[in-house]
Amino acid sequence: MLKSHTLLDGLEFKEIQYELRPARDFSGAPVEGLFNAWIVLDNPSQLNSYTTGAVKEVILAFRQASMDRSVVAVVFTAVGDKAFCTGGNTKEYAEYYAGNPQEYKQYMRLFNDMIDSILRCDKPVINRVNGMRLAGGQEIGMACDFTIAADTARFGQAGPKHGSAPDGGSTDFLPLYVGFSRAMESGVLCEMWSAHKALFIGLINQVVPVMKVDGEWIPNPMVVTDRFVDEFGNIVYGDFKGGAQREAAKEVMGKAETDLSKLDEAVEVLCTKILMLMPDCVSKTVNGLRKHKQWHWDNTNVTNREWLALNMMTEAKAGFRAFNEGPKGKREVDFIKLRQLLAEGHPWDDELIRAISPQYQQGG
Repeated sequence: MLKSHTLLDGLEFKEIQYELRPARDFSGAPVEGLFNAWIVLDNPSQLNSYTTGAVKEVILAFRQASMDRSVVAVVFTAVGDKAFCTGGNTKEYAEYYAGNPQEYKQYMRLFNDMIDSILRCDKPVINRVNGMRLAGGQEIGMACDFTIAADTARFGQAGPKHGSAPDGGSTDFLPLYVGFSRAMESGVLCEMWSAHKALFIGLINQVVPVMKVDGEWIPNPMVVTDRFVDEFGNIVYGDFKGGAQREAAKEVMGKAETDLSKLDEAVEVLCTKILMLMPDCVSKTVNGLRKHKQWHWDNTNVTNREWLALNMMTEAKAGFRAFNEGPKGKREVDFIKLRQLLAEGHPWDDELIRAISPQYQQGG
């Protein structure tokens, strides 16, 4: 009788979904006894941000998929068509972890274990990006081995806008994917990339259309896809449209319906490609390539965890509460006022936080 090597047998998932779907051959027929494990974030009302409970379940889900002899590949995705993941649950951050560094340090131990569970999964991991992949969502996505994205997806970081640094993996992984300069644009400036831009710069593997108008597939109308350079030779492919073009694109969006079937087809094709290879050779090659990410991650994640915890007493405390409690359209602190107060030597105290936070201002 075979022994079970999972940590918890008979585990019931409550905050995520875990499903075994039949592996398929190139004809599309299911293969007897072989499966792909789908790990699905299930918090669409909060753009699939992960709570502490969800992080625990993701860790256990990847361990379960790793130890399942019948699993060929893991598909990491989320419910709906708006977001794969927008990172940590800012409501939980603001209401529990802000100002509570010892608790956030424990949380970050779980987060780091989640990244490790992806990087050390015994099966190849495919990130099926069904919408926004932002902040911590970008980090868990980059920990995966392959990425196939809907062409409506957006990719980026938000930390410096809201009181954090992208030290949950992005400062380690981004330069490996897109180079130093692009990593600076994303990590420091929080610039967003379209799916087409992400494909062009090497962040992801494939983009598929997910919108139809009058039954016909169309590319994302909000993004430049019909030309490569502008009149000055600047690359504009994958840029978000602006001005009148953006307004016209919004009208097209209003007529479009979303259909993720091509995204699912592309994921199944990739799973089948993996199926039709030697399993141990696949595993060795995947782990050999992962080590470049792991080397950076293993050298920084412990000290980054310490800093992120202490940051919950200063910028994160202010930033996450502003995002959670600020009025619509005013969910960032007053950056200029903050810099002015710090230039005057003002301590990080409640007076400073009230002075810079939108929820405390008149009309806020």
